[in-house]
Amino acid sequence: MNPVTRRAHLSPAWWLLPLAVLAGCGGSDSDTVADNACLQVSATGQVYNPGTPGENGAPEIPTGFASKTAVTARSFMVVAANPLATKAGCDILKRGGTAVDAAVATQMVLNLVEPQSSGIGGGAFMLHYNAATKAVTAYDGRETAPAAATENYLRWISDTQQTTPLPNARASGRSIGTPGVLHMLDAAHKDGGKLAWKDLFAPAIQVADDGFKISPRMAASVAGSAANLTRDPDAKAYFLNADGSAKAAGTLQKSPAMAATLRAIADGGVNAFYTGAIAQDIVAKIGDTTGGITPGLTTMADLAAYRSKKREAICTSYRAHWVCGMPPPSSGGLAVAQALGVLETFDMAAQKPATMDVNGGKPTVLGVHLVAEAERLAYADRDKYVADTDFVPLPGNSPAAMVDKAYLRQRASLVSLTKSMGTAAPGNLGPTSFGLHGPSAENGTTQVTVVDAQGNVASMTTTIESGFGAFHMAKGGFLLNNQLTDFSAAPADATGAPIANRVAAGKRPRSSMAPTLVFRAAADGTRGDFAMATGSPGGATIIQYVAKTLVGVLDWGMNAQQATSMIDFGAANSPNTNVGSEHPNVDISANAANDALITGLRGLGHTVNTAAQSSGLGTIVRRSDGRGYDGGADPRREGVVLGDLFTP
Repeated sequence: MNPVTRRAHLSPAWWLLPLAVLAGCGGSDSDTVADNACLQVSATGQVYNPGTPGENGAPEIPTGFASKTAVTARSFMVVAANPLATKAGCDILKRGGTAVDAAVATQMVLNLVEPQSSGIGGGAFMLHYNAATKAVTAYDGRETAPAAATENYLRWISDTQQTTPLPNARASGRSIGTPGVLHMLDAAHKDGGKLAWKDLFAPAIQVADDGFKISPRMAASVAGSAANLTRDPDAKAYFLNADGSAKAAGTLQKSPAMAATLRAIADGGVNAFYTGAIAQDIVAKIGDTTGGITPGLTTMADLAAYRSKKREAICTSYRAHWVCGMPPPSSGGLAVAQALGVLETFDMAAQKPATMDVNGGKPTVLGVHLVAEAERLAYADRDKYVADTDFVPLPGNSPAAMVDKAYLRQRASLVSLTKSMGTAAPGNLGPTSFGLHGPSAENGTTQVTVVDAQGNVASMTTTIESGFGAFHMAKGGFLLNNQLTDFSAAPADATGAPIANRVAAGKRPRSSMAPTLVFRAAADGTRGDFAMATGSPGGATIIQYVAKTLVGVLDWGMNAQQATSMIDFGAANSPNTNVGSEHPNVDISANAANDALITGLRGLGHTVNTAAQSSGLGTIVRRSDGRGYDGGADPRREGVVLGDLFTP
């Protein structure tokens, strides 16, 4: 039987080049890996509809909403935010590579086709499940502040020149942390890779050499940042035309500089990045003062000293499942766990959408209210207590106090069914002198979700922070992050209380990234079989995107695509509650007077923010009958689901 029988019906993807990358990749003729695995096909060939540019809004430029239907794979699957990157990862899986192998290959291609969001000049977090040992490992590839950084590094040019770095903290060299994604991927590959490191770079090298046609999303992002990209000669030459205008969608983009960088890392390993000519180029770019830009103080020693870390995942029970997330320096795993712990006291199944469609239907007013209130409580704790635990311990010196069931039941008692709390106070988790540091503007991020034929799983959220990072482009063809702006620029709050997430030498800034793995509870209540993986970009709203997807699958019985596509909703710790207006099931005409969800939330005291959301969820759910996996790619971005697809 032809395994690719569930077919998308979308407009032709004229921008997907090179054709060699998109062609079939041969491989086994076995029952589970057909020659046309890793292809998304329709009657007219390979297709994809990336959506149309939307209004400007946070966290990245929204690019519309293109409805997608869930697909099913027999034994392996990858979801990423661009079809070329998804195809690269899927081809690795088809060759017998592992989930980690596929994540490496996918990230390298994303560096080219989605440079505004992630790349080797940034950082990442990955949760990995080893199907043989049942172990869940959290890999921390977060960037670090240089050894010369002080608590005022982002606040002032110097102790004697107490003014903001120029042209601003983000676009100065001060925002650039020592990149961590490559070291993290290398560590994960040593633990869970199968194919040779060098081979994983071949797809990206081919894309860099042959070129690809700029996608609509990338073109819209370049246009939105053209003025800032102009400051850096290398970024200007790569992204803009000679007249300073943004390169249009459909422009063939080649990157010989990036091809050379990738070849050097493929041949020389990560040392080729953290030492030698590439490292020297990074240091020079961070220290650049062109146009009066305030330089960063990163040195060759900072790069050579960088180490990713393996940490213990935060795993908590939720009804009949276990949910595992990233520990600090990401706040994502803790905040999601806390929100779910609060929701566990309510009958969320009763709040499922009354009607269901391919886009997740429309959640009830009370369902959205409960999720938003639970998130307010979680963000309140996050803003006070969470930072890099190598520098600032959590209350009780572990996550246990923050995810304690009794504590979360007490927090849930603060939730009213008839009125929003607006802004929540942090819980009492013991003596602390810390001040509050609210959400930072974390924006340039993407998600890769993979399961391989052996059942290993990787959920990786990877980022350069804001769109196009610090707008500094290394001569090696990659952008550098502005991750250090996730620190609090001020070391203390207005009362003088120190902020846990203040800058320090070697410290990792707090993140909201929340790659997540879900397992069924075994008969004895312990963690059982793999059930689900998800994650999203979206800055501080990542926590909301991931939480709504988990509720959609675990409480409301949605498939992977429905939960991913469902209306983006939730709240940080403010009176504002997000309801994404990009979704076709949201009506904001006449001040949303005809939208029952929005008017219902307003009736409960919510201030509803209807700005278009820009999640980029990638979700894989193991089918309850055990016959493969359902996948969902976020319709708000250009992602696709690929694997050895079939109709069950």
